[in-house]
Amino acid sequence: MVAIALPKSTLSSAEMALIDELTQQIHWHRPRDIRMEQYYEGRQRLAVLGLAVPPELAGFETVINWPRVTVDEVERRLDIRAFVRPGALVADDSMRNAYEANNLDSEAALLHRDVLMLGRGFASVSTNPEDAESPLILVESAREIAVLVDPVRRRIRAGLRLYRTPNAFVMFDQGTLMLPDATIHIERMSGGSWKVRDRDDHMLGRVALQMFLNRRRTGQWHGESEMTDVIPITDAAARSMTNLQLAQETHAVPNKYAIGISKGDFVDKDGNQLPVWEAYFDAFMATANKDAKIGQLPSSDLSNFTNTMDFYGRMCSSVTGLPTRYFGQSTVNPAGEGAIRADESRLIKNAERKQGDLGNNWGSLMSLWLRFKTGEWTDGNRVSTLWFDAGTPTFAQKADALQKLAGGRPLISQEGAWDELGWSEPRKDRERAYFAKEASDALELGVQAAANALDQ
Repeated sequence: MVAIALPKSTLSSAEMALIDELTQQIHWHRPRDIRMEQYYEGRQRLAVLGLAVPPELAGFETVINWPRVTVDEVERRLDIRAFVRPGALVADDSMRNAYEANNLDSEAALLHRDVLMLGRGFASVSTNPEDAESPLILVESAREIAVLVDPVRRRIRAGLRLYRTPNAFVMFDQGTLMLPDATIHIERMSGGSWKVRDRDDHMLGRVALQMFLNRRRTGQWHGESEMTDVIPITDAAARSMTNLQLAQETHAVPNKYAIGISKGDFVDKDGNQLPVWEAYFDAFMATANKDAKIGQLPSSDLSNFTNTMDFYGRMCSSVTGLPTRYFGQSTVNPAGEGAIRADESRLIKNAERKQGDLGNNWGSLMSLWLRFKTGEWTDGNRVSTLWFDAGTPTFAQKADALQKLAGGRPLISQEGAWDELGWSEPRKDRERAYFAKEASDALELGVQAAANALDQ
């Protein structure tokens, strides 16, 4: 039987089945993604926490945004320094230029934030319609993408991105189906079915999409949010802070009492009755009633609330590895350099582990970029990712360590010292140019001095 080729504008039954399956996956992720975004942005409400808050007390709701702290403090330590090709000893200039040309200095932070917040993130590589020699690297929204993974080869076998254009009447009206040998751009018709808007049969043999996962486990291809352990503690802290707000209004100010006095006894010097709020806030009360008794009740001690918040802060520190000072606890004297490094040991190790996982993903993404640019895969698809130090070093600390390593002799090279200082490749290029200029100036002065000596 001879197979009938479908027009390029028509989706095959297999492609339609993939779209349906991946669309269901996007909808399955959506409620959880919205919940995680609300916690990251501090928009979760006490009603969501199961706390019945009357409308008149809505102004007392207080949310402690510890989930954002948990994500951002790790993300700030995930800064890429350079990429190295297999077998090379120095950073690759072409990949560095591509990183900068695609604004990944800022876009990478968005990707890492998605990975830590939602548990997953995506970046794609595509042909640049304006410059075929410079393929595009785009950070995609994890909320719009679903993928199917081949568990044997551990590669994405199909991916779907659904998105909505302005003024659309449905949740998703545009999409991109990504397959190993084709990228198909689709749009929704009035009846709800999909049609092909554009099709690129690139025959790459690989889906031009890279998935990044947080806290991945063997046999599973979905990540876990970095905020998972902090959310229950944040809920408890929100309840305590709301109770504290109410207690401040009702118990923090000493209450006054008056016995044997009626409302009409509170008058001003002209005999006019004082408003209730003015009588309440007056520091001094006077009445002509000789049998009246006026006194004051002590205010409530609210330290139980602050102690509870300190306890929750320590709990967050224990499950995240962040220092307790990140959750509002501090001492009078600031910590020294060594103490800061020791205090952040768990945070640093956590960031370094993520650098290892994410570095493999970035290496695969840059290998895909090289395939688009050169038409060939790199040796073993192994591109190394170099990161800046995840710790909190100071210049004095680094310089002292390097001096001790040198021990009065050239233990490490000049380039090695620059690497230890964490300099980026552009920074090192600028320093090399300075050295070259100094050498050129010195040579010119030497030649001039020699010429002057011959003249004499």
